[in-house]
Amino acid sequence: MYTLKKSLGQHFLRDENIVRKIVSSLQEHPFSHLLEVGPGGGALTKHLLQIPGIDFKAVELDDEKVTYLEHTYPAIKGRIIHDSILDMGKPFEVPFTVVGNFPYNISSQILFKILEWKDAIEGMTGMFQKEVAQRVAAQSGNKIYGILSVLVQAFFEVEYLFDVHEQCFTPPPKVKSAVIRLLPRKERLNIPDEKQFFVLVKTAFNQRRKTLRNAVRGLFDAEMLTMPVFDKRAEQLSVADFVELNALTRNNANK
Repeated sequence: MYTLKKSLGQHFLRDENIVRKIVSSLQEHPFSHLLEVGPGGGALTKHLLQIPGIDFKAVELDDEKVTYLEHTYPAIKGRIIHDSILDMGKPFEVPFTVVGNFPYNISSQILFKILEWKDAIEGMTGMFQKEVAQRVAAQSGNKIYGILSVLVQAFFEVEYLFDVHEQCFTPPPKVKSAVIRLLPRKERLNIPDEKQFFVLVKTAFNQRRKTLRNAVRGLFDAEMLTMPVFDKRAEQLSVADFVELNALTRNNANK
């Protein structure tokens, strides 16, 4: 068997109904190349290996789990990337889909990795701590709407699929879990300077209790800061509002 490593945030899914539900949700959108993140004990993996006609890979950092997976599921040999998802390059040279029961201690970092790969991502179905899943799906005006909400929704449509009870895992985590799905936006937003967009969003929410006029004053000249939009706080702006504000930032920078 294998041991559980708290340092890697390991909580292994053991409820077969939830496993099948995740796999079913994943297959609602066709794909030909699939990356599983953190296969662990193989709860999802054993089903994913049976999907016909796909190129499947899994990324797993834990030496012990790699050995266990290769021994238990011989079909996975040659398909495991022995690395951290945070350090690896793109697993395929063509568009691909991502699935996983993501380690909760690096779940936000995984989302930023998905954003790094966004032009190659056809979809993502993943398990997160419920609080993180809710933040990703939150809409403007909500107190949990923040940096992750805006940056992910700027490039993906977010679907909050279902909650998962703590007892569905070994060991049971101290937090609730949820599965969400990301799909590329049907209508892409015009964000010519993505780096500046990220800076704007992070700066705005880093002082979310302040009005934008005070939170982002370093990114705009004094004349622009008199505009009514700067009377609002970051959580009051939609994703489209941030895109429009980013355009002003670019124009300001190009003066």
